[in-house]
Parts: sequence; C-alpha cells; structure tokens
Amino acid sequence: MSETKKLNEGAKFAHATVGNVADFSGKAFLKDILGLTGVEVSFGTLEPGQAVPFFHAHKDNEEVYIILTGEGTFQVEGDTFPIASGSVVRVSTGASRNHKNNSNVPMNYICIQAKEGSLDRCTADDAIITETEWVSGFFRWAMGGSAV
Repeated sequence: MSETKKLNEGAKFAHATVGNVADFSGKAFLKDILGLTGVEVSFGTLEPGQAVPFFHAHKDNEEVYIILTGEGTFQVEGDTFPIASGSVVRVSTGASRNHKNNSNVPMNYICIQAKEGSLDRCTADDAIITETEWVSGFFRWAMGGSAV
C-alpha cells in the first residue's frame, strides 16, 4: 500500500504526495489530506484480474476515471467497453458502474468526483490573470540552474 502524506500547506494551498505514481498501489482518497471542499480525488490500483469489489452509483456526484496504466473493461449499467492507459470515462449520477483489470500489469487510475451540474464557470471563464512573478531565483533553480 502506498503512503499518502501532506508535504506542506499555507493559507491558500495544500501540497501532498502519493509517491511515485508508477509504483503506486492501493487506494488513496485526497479530500481530507488536501482539505478539498468541492471535489474528491482518489488514486486507485487494480491488480491483474482484479475488479472493484462492488458495483456502485452516486446520488449527487458524477465521476471521471482517468486510466494511467493497464487495460481492462469498464461497465456502466449494461454497457461494457474496453479501457486502457489514456482512457477517460465520465459516469453520471444514478448509473451503476465498475471496472476490471484484464491486463498482466497493475491498472493505476485517478477518480475525480464532483457534484453533477455544479460547474458554472471553468478555465478562462473563471480565471483571473494575476501579476504574480516567480520567487527570486526559484525558477532558475527548478530548471536546474543556480538559485542566485
């Protein structure tokens, strides 16, 4: 099981890690560790041949699954379809869903859960361009130079 831990936080941010995503194993919910208030994000792993142990639906929240590794099958109600690394699946409220790893490598995925119909504005419609600049020297250091 991978360990999720908070790295640091400030008045307007929280920073955590699930470790190396390529080596991630298990299930990690990020709502509590990051203090999320409008969305739940989780990392999950299905071992070869494994499926989520139950079908489920949500009353209020839609889900988006992003498949990072592995190949398998996704089922929503009576519809089944193949999924693989790079697949992105949205499932509405009230729809029973599950997925299964049919490959011989672990299937790592991210699941994002948010209240269906709550996205009024996003991206450019919600953005405010600020005049913030990089902290002196940080950008050079982050790009491999000296932080002078």
